[in-house]
Amino acid sequence: MMFTLKRKRFGVGLAAIAATTALVFTGCASDGSSDGGSSDGGDSSADVSITMLPKNLGNPYFDTSTGGAEEAVSEIGGTFEEVGPSEASPTSQVQYIQTAAQQGVGGLIVSANDPEAICDALDEARSVGVKVVTFDSDTNPECRDLFINQATAEGIAQVQVDLITEQIGDEGQIAVLSASANATNQNAWIEMMEAELAANHPNVELVEIAYGDDDDQTSFDKTAALLQTYPELKGIVSPTTVGIAAAARYLQTSEYKGEVALTGLGTPNQMREYVEDGTVTAFALWNPADLGYLAAYATAALISGEITGAEGDTFDAGTLGSYEVGADASVLLGDPYVFDADNIGDFDF
Repeated sequence: MMFTLKRKRFGVGLAAIAATTALVFTGCASDGSSDGGSSDGGDSSADVSITMLPKNLGNPYFDTSTGGAEEAVSEIGGTFEEVGPSEASPTSQVQYIQTAAQQGVGGLIVSANDPEAICDALDEARSVGVKVVTFDSDTNPECRDLFINQATAEGIAQVQVDLITEQIGDEGQIAVLSASANATNQNAWIEMMEAELAANHPNVELVEIAYGDDDDQTSFDKTAALLQTYPELKGIVSPTTVGIAAAARYLQTSEYKGEVALTGLGTPNQMREYVEDGTVTAFALWNPADLGYLAAYATAALISGEITGAEGDTFDAGTLGSYEVGADASVLLGDPYVFDADNIGDFDF
């Protein structure tokens, strides 16, 4: 199964690969007006100061999404700052949310390390007028104004199951190497992967879900432990960019290279050498720069009053075009895309 990805705005564009699929969104509001539609006008004098809070700093995936957000804010003419913890623990983001609220920023873009642990801090920020947009990993919907969804959970789960079952001949033991045990996006994908495997792949056994905590060395060590614990293991799925790169690095120099399949979610720049040398056959992702770019435009639209987060609200997202708010005050970027040896050289992020 192949998926399309929103086109890039810098580096080598996706025009060389495929045209973007048009998307239609539907849904319901979480707050704001009940009649849907975009707000008339909006306050052009609103403070378009935006703070980006990823799960952790130094993560190549979030470095890319932050770059996209910064580009968007530059186009809008606002001010931008990135802050964040060094480790992706459940409560490590709280102090940064509180500081942003005290500084009176216009909007806060957050990838949540935990669906509940930061809610009180986000509620406090919203109470003083900060617009809260989550991306990549959501909170409880009551704690934010919008969620920028990189792709549907069903689509992400499906593409990973399709890739791993194809690579192992639809038979044998597999394991999942996830991020943290509390990551909302990871857990939703894994739950759907389990359901898909049970329903349509009876000869594939998921033997363990391991957690690398989005840390390179921990993920590397967990990969080694999985292979030692399950000598018949035929494949690993890692739905996290840190995990898949660490697992690929382990496989690359071990006797398991070419024997144990690895797939999941990664960036082309991280995974290029592993695809080119045969350690990894194929993996998937969306463009994290586009995700950050869209999140910044959505945040600016909330700050200005162009939208409220209600069902049917529409806003312009620069070079990505127009978007509409859908179910649960969420906005969908698009579908994942499969990277392999035939196309990975066409991407730079």
